[in-house]
Amino acid sequence: MLAAVVTWAGLLTGTAGCTADGTVGGAFGPPAAEDVIRVSPDDGSKGVRPGSALRVRVPDGRLESVKVVVERDARESRVPGRISGDGLTWKPDDERLALAAKYTVDAVAVDGDGRRSARHTTFTTHVPEERFIGYVAPEDRSTVGTGMIVSLEFNRKITRRAAVERAVRVTARPAVEIRPHWFGGSRLDFRPEHYWKPGTRVTVSLNLRDVEGAPGVYGLQHRTFTFTVGRSQVSVVDASAHTMRVRRDGELLATVPITAGTRKTPTYNGRMVITEMLEVTRMNGATVGFTDDDGKGEYDIPDVPHAIRLTSSGTFLHGNYWADTDVFGDSNVSHGCIGLRDVKGGGADTPAGWFFDRSLIGDVVEVVNSKDKEVAPDNGLGGWNMDWRNWKAGSAVK
Repeated sequence: MLAAVVTWAGLLTGTAGCTADGTVGGAFGPPAAEDVIRVSPDDGSKGVRPGSALRVRVPDGRLESVKVVVERDARESRVPGRISGDGLTWKPDDERLALAAKYTVDAVAVDGDGRRSARHTTFTTHVPEERFIGYVAPEDRSTVGTGMIVSLEFNRKITRRAAVERAVRVTARPAVEIRPHWFGGSRLDFRPEHYWKPGTRVTVSLNLRDVEGAPGVYGLQHRTFTFTVGRSQVSVVDASAHTMRVRRDGELLATVPITAGTRKTPTYNGRMVITEMLEVTRMNGATVGFTDDDGKGEYDIPDVPHAIRLTSSGTFLHGNYWADTDVFGDSNVSHGCIGLRDVKGGGADTPAGWFFDRSLIGDVVEVVNSKDKEVAPDNGLGGWNMDWRNWKAGSAVK
């Protein structure tokens, strides 16, 4: 009888024991932490692709806490996430993994038998060889005219346009509907249906970091900037009457005599937006296709004063000191630009100087009654020449 008791006691000794945290384990001790807390991607993984899912799971019991930290650009930040209602799964709020980053996961869980386990894992993500960025107009914290269009020029061709479009948000206060339009694969513009109301504050948020814009090409930017719409100034150039009517908030400021493009080299019709203002610049006809038989520019003026760019193709409204003064308000003699009387070096009290001092990036200059076609919507910020229905149709998000 005594031998039987000893044998039974020995069996009990072999089948039970204390674990390190004081809980009772089975014949082979407590389960391994990786069997209780399952983390994906796997511990020690390298070059994890951006489409991979970050998850922390337990087969039974519950997760008590999960802390995930991401390190990139020598900075650490907590990854927001939540444990499911049944306590079995944790997942991040943002499913996208940061690229070129190290993730650290610390989780604590209790299994179905009440035993507590903790797990620490790390993994690193893919480092892309190719990145894209967007060059944005207007500048941060600038004050612009009522015709400003938010324009992003990408340094690489975007083929996954919907993903990139979703990562850009343009909002206004007071609120107004703002819609995007793609011009080809490298330019994305945003505007409301009508010119902005003076005083509007516009916020542009670029969440392009790690967005795949083309196969293997990922965005680099994560930034927010704002600009303010100043007063409304719209100037109407009548090429046949040789005048420009300048209106500020609807009130006529002045009617200025001008000279526009000749019949051979007319000025574009349509609405154009000021995108650049230069106190003085050089203008050479060869840069815009105006050359003589020897291939030299039909004109080369090294010191054009009060130069205001209206199109990317080279249409300017500028001071003109070399033409006879009697052409202003009387005849069109330019190669397509709009000329205002000025003096060499630029005069503050000349028509060109007066207009320059009262202009902002984003002001509208509209040309009517010229012998040329309407300016293309993608030539400078010419998007106002497209009707609202066609503008909205240019979105990649359907």
